[in-house]
Amino acid sequence: MKNCVIYCTVPNEFNANLIATSLVEENLAACVNILPSVTSVYKWEGIVQSDNEMLLIIKTREEKFEAVEAKIKSLHEYTVPEIIALPIVKGSAEYQNWIVKETE
Repeated sequence: MKNCVIYCTVPNEFNANLIATSLVEENLAACVNILPSVTSVYKWEGIVQSDNEMLLIIKTREEKFEAVEAKIKSLHEYTVPEIIALPIVKGSAEYQNWIVKETE
């Protein structure tokens, strides 16, 4: 079983807490870290934008990605939220096992 980390930026603390709490309560994520401030520079509808956002770092199993993605999309304030999964290539066995246990 493979675990992954999913990055998701959100516009504010309310949206961050709503998504993080929902994912953990529904066993879709073992843990969600909320980083309070990142600056995102991106192009939207042809215009370069710069916004202060919050970053969610979501720890889960790869097989849960589609469910996590669906939950984020149902709660997110953006039309096209960032939802990017990266595999956990290495990590302590105890932590990896904890992720699996908490997402059963």
